[in-house]
Amino acid sequence: MSEVILENVYKVYPGDVTAVRDFSLEIKDKEFMVFVGPSGCGKSTTLRMIAGLEEISKGTINIGGRVVNDVPPKDRDIAMVFQNYALYPHMTVYKNMAFGLKLRKMPRVEIDKRVREAAAILGIEDLLERKPKALSGGQRQRVAVGRAIVRQPKAFLFDEPLSNLDAKMRVQMRMEISKLHNQLQSTMIYVTHDQVEALTMGDRIVVMKDGIMQQVDSPGEIYKNPANRFVAGFIGSPPMNFFEGELVNGADGLVFKNDAMQVKVHESHAEMLSKANTKSVTMGIRPENVHDSVLVSNPDPATLVKSKVEVVEPMGAEIMLYLSAGDSAYIARVDGQDQAKAGHEISMSFDMVHASYFEPGEMGARIS
Repeated sequence: MSEVILENVYKVYPGDVTAVRDFSLEIKDKEFMVFVGPSGCGKSTTLRMIAGLEEISKGTINIGGRVVNDVPPKDRDIAMVFQNYALYPHMTVYKNMAFGLKLRKMPRVEIDKRVREAAAILGIEDLLERKPKALSGGQRQRVAVGRAIVRQPKAFLFDEPLSNLDAKMRVQMRMEISKLHNQLQSTMIYVTHDQVEALTMGDRIVVMKDGIMQQVDSPGEIYKNPANRFVAGFIGSPPMNFFEGELVNGADGLVFKNDAMQVKVHESHAEMLSKANTKSVTMGIRPENVHDSVLVSNPDPATLVKSKVEVVEPMGAEIMLYLSAGDSAYIARVDGQDQAKAGHEISMSFDMVHASYFEPGEMGARIS
């Protein structure tokens, strides 16, 4: 079994700088766990503590049923893949992949078997006699992953491994790492600042900010039900739109209102919001849930918002509309056939069943 369990882990640097605070998480055997968050949130520090490259200040780390707080990195039975590949330039691909096994004095026959099996999995059999300078960025990353595979560790740790690749290669390598996880059935922990990688790769996601875990759940659950405004704004591309306002009782039920809009709260949210201790709230709605009313069949007048089109950004099958309503700027992802023009005043239909409501402030907790 290859569970990785962190219990109340802290990392405090000199000067009383806390990089990771009270981090507790159970990563299941064979699970693909993604740590995501902005730069400086503590995700790489947490990964390095699991690897043994950083000492923990407080707490316990358990790998495969063994507490490893004082176990050196080489004895933790983990393999790590870095952003910069860390290949030996004077060695061939074969020798780079075999080097760690040679240091362990593994039999030559077993080394050869493992290297060639890993090369076959990654599709780099024809690169084994090349040196790193003769490889593309994607090929170098495959070699780095191959070097980890031959170790047959209890857990794989990936520290932003795709950051140096172009957009097309990133998509391809995302798919290949996901396929690799399905093939190897190993525990994998993956650090990224790219929330698209997090959503597409992870069985579960840990969202971090300022060294604190904000939410841990499946990608779909985090996307649909973010725990607070920070998570809602960080996960999703384009990010969720936010509007400040207050809840008031209208003729037909609860209404969200500010200087630029007055939209009816969907009944699925009304009961919980009516119990909230505050009338001042932040309403969030994702760009794909805002529609040009011209393209909506029988739009509900109680969900329409008069807006000005600031920028039209064609994306092929869809269009990004950058809009303003009073002092609020927001984005709508609409059908590629939409005819909206920059500078025009149009009416946008908000799909209020998919709205989210948060307490005021950047870290406001989700109400409904």
